[in-house]
Amino acid sequence: MKKLLIKLIILSVILLGLPFLGITLAGFPVNRYLEFPPETQYIDHAPFSWIAFTGYSLFIVAVILSIFIKIFRKEKQVAPKPTEFYPFPLWGWIGLFTGLTAWVLAWTRFPWFAGFQPHTFIPLWFFFILVINALTYKRTGSCMIINRPKYFIMLFPVSAAFWWFFEYLNRFVQNWQYIGLHFSSLEYFFYASISFSTVLPAVLGTREWIQSFSWVEKCNNLIPLGIFQSKPVAISLFIASSAGLVGISIWPDYLFPLLWISPLLVIVSLQIPAGENHIFSDIARGDWRLVISSALAALFCGCFWEMWNYFSLAKWIYNVPFVHRYEVFEMPVLGFAGYLPFGLECSLIGKILARISRERSL
Repeated sequence: MKKLLIKLIILSVILLGLPFLGITLAGFPVNRYLEFPPETQYIDHAPFSWIAFTGYSLFIVAVILSIFIKIFRKEKQVAPKPTEFYPFPLWGWIGLFTGLTAWVLAWTRFPWFAGFQPHTFIPLWFFFILVINALTYKRTGSCMIINRPKYFIMLFPVSAAFWWFFEYLNRFVQNWQYIGLHFSSLEYFFYASISFSTVLPAVLGTREWIQSFSWVEKCNNLIPLGIFQSKPVAISLFIASSAGLVGISIWPDYLFPLLWISPLLVIVSLQIPAGENHIFSDIARGDWRLVISSALAALFCGCFWEMWNYFSLAKWIYNVPFVHRYEVFEMPVLGFAGYLPFGLECSLIGKILARISRERSL
């Protein structure tokens, strides 16, 4: 446990310190990155570029299609998992009906609800988490809420800290900002932390639900990719991803995708030399189930995040360089690709937390 905590502290220093090192090297004013709540727009983003849009699109499509064509060409028949043996639980129905009520309140402007209108994100996602766990229970007879309640509860505070890190990184690229209402610093921290606490329970609960479907078994015995087991590769990944974290604050228009990729690669590059089981360990033997279900879980949640955000009073908007076009809700369509590596990061944190909780129980 002590070794793990030391690693997490070192990792936090690396991930938090490298972007700040970048602005120091570039001679940018430090104060604007410390504004809280963050409201000032100090990055003038590059305009839309067809070249960049086409390049990003072709790369994303090529990666996704190469994997899914392999999945759906598999001849192996997988027996369907039972879905009719477990009733939808009462607490799931409560979550469903209260969630629908919260949805109506989020998208309307009733005068009597005005005092609560800025905070509709929180109940929407608490009830989403209930429903997604209930759906998993119906398919499998188990879910995090029932079978791992301590782990489930621990996800909430860890999730808040986890997403605050991405809010921190966004200071250096300013790809999204919050609009609609203004809070004091203390109010902003309090309400935002509660909202951020729902991220990991939602994504990991959705991953568990996705893994209950039989088609996920086709993601086993795919393309073996052992590159993430090599120590020289780990060193290269660490250098490249660390340089990326330094660079995002200096060249935010060109390196903004690294906001989602570099933290993942930094952590994995530190786990490989230590011989630890990481998010890419299974794909060395062709087992892509964890990677694909994690990525799809974040994308699934992302669709709901963006949809519920669209008509809410307190909301976020995007400003993405080079590719900001064809918005789905507020998100430019290529921006949804960022949810894919984010899902892997959610699973990575979930694996670390599961390890900590197991060690505490010994």
